[in-house]
Amino acid sequence: MKQAILVRQDLKMDKGKLAVQVAHAAVEAVLCSDEDKIDQWLSNGSKKVVLKVKDKAELIKYMKQADKEGIITALIKDAAKTFFPKPTVTCGAIGPDEDEKVNKIVGHLKLI
Repeated sequence: MKQAILVRQDLKMDKGKLAVQVAHAAVEAVLCSDEDKIDQWLSNGSKKVVLKVKDKAELIKYMKQADKEGIITALIKDAAKTFFPKPTVTCGAIGPDEDEKVNKIVGHLKLI
């Protein structure tokens, strides 16, 4: 079981902002997940990977693929209170779900 968080590289977020956006995505996806999947994920170490995507279009492409496969997703839109001048889609989470299902969609992406 794993969760993948996809982060837009075109936004050039500083490390602190990136960390907070990743945390938002991870938590939101878990809150939307099935209790049995959460239990399996937690009992297997709650694995997460943080991966690079080029831009919003690429992020949305992978999120749609995951939705189509029936995997829980969470798309994060920053509220523009600190870093961005206007609300901005920053990242998204896929899963937690079976490694194979997540890897089928994003297994080729590079780690941050």
